[in-house]
Amino acid sequence: MDLKILHGDLIDAPTLDALRVREGWYLICEDGFIKAVCPTLPEEYRACGVEELGRAVVIPAFSDLHIHVSQYAQRGIGMDKLLSDWLSNYTFPQEARFEHAEYAAAMYERALQSLLRHGSFHAVMFTTIHKAACDWLFERCRALGMQALVGKVNMDAAAPDYLREDTAVSLRETEAFVAEHTGDPLVRPILTPRFAPTSTQALMAGLGKIAQQYEVGVQTHLVESVWEAQQAKKCFPDCACDTEIYERYGLLGHGPAIFAHVIFPEERDLALLRQYGATAVHCPEATTNIIAGIMPVRRLLQREGVALALGSDIGSSSSPAIYRQIAWAVQLSKQRSFYYEGGDQTLAFPEAFHLATAAGGRVFDRVGVLEPGYRFNALVLDGLEDAEFPLGAAARLERFCYCGDDRNITARYLNGKALDAFC
Repeated sequence: MDLKILHGDLIDAPTLDALRVREGWYLICEDGFIKAVCPTLPEEYRACGVEELGRAVVIPAFSDLHIHVSQYAQRGIGMDKLLSDWLSNYTFPQEARFEHAEYAAAMYERALQSLLRHGSFHAVMFTTIHKAACDWLFERCRALGMQALVGKVNMDAAAPDYLREDTAVSLRETEAFVAEHTGDPLVRPILTPRFAPTSTQALMAGLGKIAQQYEVGVQTHLVESVWEAQQAKKCFPDCACDTEIYERYGLLGHGPAIFAHVIFPEERDLALLRQYGATAVHCPEATTNIIAGIMPVRRLLQREGVALALGSDIGSSSSPAIYRQIAWAVQLSKQRSFYYEGGDQTLAFPEAFHLATAAGGRVFDRVGVLEPGYRFNALVLDGLEDAEFPLGAAARLERFCYCGDDRNITARYLNGKALDAFC
């Protein structure tokens, strides 16, 4: 039996309501899973070694529900552009390079190592149209022990010639990708039409058949900008809203449905999101940089009952650090409250932390909270207070999200195993 016992301050957020802070508690891990969380050490473990953490804080590892791992190379570049120009001038030329195996492997490896370094052990990943590169990424996630949904991007319209797929080839390679990688419980394929404006009706119909045959979910961008929402309706005039496109073509109801941004939803969009239990992913920094809109977070959470989580979206954000998106989510909720007509109430820090851990973790296998039966995927945080001005555990966590960085993550546990130190 692989046994590990930590003694320190434990923080998680099983619900939106509040942080659960357990100062000076014991966390007992056996064979990669949390066995017990208790204020005093049970008698049967008192002869075992205990790792004393002092003032360090233990939290669940983060889940990133929308990340373009293929865009890691272009982080922080072209941030003065809006979506259409940013795609044309920066993203599409860079993604074309993933046709080359060496470039793809190097960039995916850097992106994955950065995810792990910043504490995101579970992610829903956009790639590119290139199947061989997607295959490499899928197997690398498995080897690292991460949990992931990995999608080969589809686009057969409104894209440059060097990235526009033949519809039949796109569907054939997508079905092969899904068939070859179905069966692993931790790393799974997911269908990934980039968004409606780069998809023909024939492509959507074919993807719907794959979804039904293999019981596989879908990820895409949804009403992320005014331009995208208008283009979706032009491309699919028989559909009343963006979400209805994915329902009409049979892509919903066969696995996780992950929709990024959801900034300009109509009532029909919201009804369908609820009906299919879809998750809307808030990528606050990215939407500020590229999309020029703010998700109506409070409306989705409370008035509409839509499941919500956080994503980094990188490269339209500066880093895959989800803890930074926690801070951005709170900040943007204030902007929406103050400046939007009929603005929402602001988002509290515990709510944003819940979205980054427990809420996003529901897409994966037993992660996101520190409870018995869950995988011990966790981070240890330290160096977050001044000796002359000590802070409570919750304040240390908040400081990490606003002011900390990966150097404050002093230990990382993935499936109960301590990860090696990062450069």
